[in-house]
Amino acid sequence: MNKLTKIGVSALCGSLAAVASAQAGSLSVAGGATATWTKLGYGSTGNPLGMATYMTFSGSGELDNGTGVAVTIVHDDKSAYSASNITLTTPSMGTFQYDEGGGTGLDRFDDKMPTAWEETTGTGVATGLVSASGVGGGSDIEWTVPADMLPDGLAAYISWSPKPDGGAATDKSNTADANAGIDGAGWDLALSHTGMVDGLEVFGAISTIPQTQDATTTTGKIGDQDAWVLGATYAMGGVTFGYQQSYVDYNQASGASTNVYDNQAYGVSFSVNDDLSISYGMHKSERTLANEAASIEVEAESFQIAYSMGGATIKIAETEADNADYVSTTAGDKEGTTIMLSLAF
Repeated sequence: MNKLTKIGVSALCGSLAAVASAQAGSLSVAGGATATWTKLGYGSTGNPLGMATYMTFSGSGELDNGTGVAVTIVHDDKSAYSASNITLTTPSMGTFQYDEGGGTGLDRFDDKMPTAWEETTGTGVATGLVSASGVGGGSDIEWTVPADMLPDGLAAYISWSPKPDGGAATDKSNTADANAGIDGAGWDLALSHTGMVDGLEVFGAISTIPQTQDATTTTGKIGDQDAWVLGATYAMGGVTFGYQQSYVDYNQASGASTNVYDNQAYGVSFSVNDDLSISYGMHKSERTLANEAASIEVEAESFQIAYSMGGATIKIAETEADNADYVSTTAGDKEGTTIMLSLAF
């Protein structure tokens, strides 16, 4: 890790200077590189070798009133940042975060199953599975409720977006109606509880996103977009079990439009020792068209192994999907193997 010290946070984000003056802060840069071999049993038969480099910039400081400020920018080998956020941690009112890139609100629980490496749908096999999403799927502002305002073991997050269309904009601009069907502000409420039984975490979230209502009830949208997630993980020794369900309702009236995604996922991981871990995960998603005109289920499963040697890690995933992309023909049967060598700087 390379660290540059005594860089004021105002130099990272000039707009913070308008809030309050900041004490001297710091900027750290962490990086890594991965090389992968992805052999698919379908579609492309091209060169299976791939590479990516990663950099994460983390800045922190403190305002005169005691509020901590932080900025995180993640660059995943692209021409634009893949994720970024600005965080204000107040002395008494909790934490406020402006986020671009997902992972807040309901989206923090879209797939919380234990794995040795990656989500079942994120190993290189194109499953096309649609997971639950709320306002955290785009630019939003999230409030982490202070722990002293809640019972022991309970964490609460409230996310809000003035127009949760899934887009992310640079400063002095907007998302230009990335999803014109969204009509107004949306919100998420996410909860997590770890204080009931040692090793047990229960989590859940709900989301409401307003949609433009159509003049008739025979076509188009007839209500808001609603979603929920409910699940739990339990760790016992080196073994962690998990199960969750999620549901997204687009309130569509037209039979040709996707109305509901009804998902369930489960997984188990085992840490053999400090260096070696293995896991198995399954994620299912049933898509139903409006008026229950038709439904089809994607089923994806992945077996994974991860082994670390100091700053180097080798990870392997064997993944299969049935009815990928919600296609019931043989084109929806996909499988593949991915091997990754990861080096941390």
